[in-house]
Amino acid sequence: MGIDLGGTKIEGAVLDYDGHELLRKREDTQQSEGYQAILHTVEQLVGDLEVEIGRKCSIGIGTPGTISAVTGTMKNSNTVCLNGRPLLEDLRTLLHRPLRIANDANCFTLSEALDGAGKDYGVVFGVIMGTGVGGGVVFNGQLHQGQQHLGGEWGHNILEYDGPDCYCGHKGCVETLISGPGLAADFQRHGGDSALVASDIVALAAQGDALAEAVLQRFFDHFGRAMAMVVNILDPDVIVLGGGLSNVERLYSEGRARVAHYVFNDEFITPILKNVYGDSSGVRGAAQLWRSDEI
Repeated sequence: MGIDLGGTKIEGAVLDYDGHELLRKREDTQQSEGYQAILHTVEQLVGDLEVEIGRKCSIGIGTPGTISAVTGTMKNSNTVCLNGRPLLEDLRTLLHRPLRIANDANCFTLSEALDGAGKDYGVVFGVIMGTGVGGGVVFNGQLHQGQQHLGGEWGHNILEYDGPDCYCGHKGCVETLISGPGLAADFQRHGGDSALVASDIVALAAQGDALAEAVLQRFFDHFGRAMAMVVNILDPDVIVLGGGLSNVERLYSEGRARVAHYVFNDEFITPILKNVYGDSSGVRGAAQLWRSDEI
């Protein structure tokens, strides 16, 4: 079983050992009701799924944010009532079994590496570009979280030291420039309508709007510079894109060309692929955290 603990919904799915989905259920995330209400929702969801499937399951959980290697409590979660809480230990106690837990971008990457777009590759770098920017790394079917649980966190590399403020306390992080809100904020800074979101701006550019096109060109350039840093360090076998901005088809041509321009090599042969499972990748990857342990 995988549980995707999102900011607006908590989703559970049960997979068989071949990765086929057997059952799925979701509930609203009761952020306003606090931490204990979220724990109760997870407990109820697990119970409902196990009753329907007729057996007890191993459980993996994908979360926004991650567990601090120092304190063992949650940090950097946009579901803010989780921060500072011993989520893993509390859920282990509540559900009466061992658990696996990982950042939602890591779960996305694991799912796509095991049986999605990256299944035929050894080293997979998975990218989430949506409300925020995150990533994960899988080596030969095994998730690499790192000693500090920072594996793949390219969204908070600093790309422009005098760039936009980031919630992490720095300026010009990758996330401030190539997330959906980052793209919309750039459009607004240059005189665009503040009511428009990233998908609106992409559509305007397709209609020939000069301002929207200029914003997209900066977006592709920022993507190229940010991704080239990852390629120069990791040199993955494949890059898999997820999140809402993975639907911008020009990323796979113009965005890729910018990566090629900035990477430290005379050619850039790494495939950049769109994900297979979309919004399902997170919950599938959470379930497959146990499978990754066995590979």
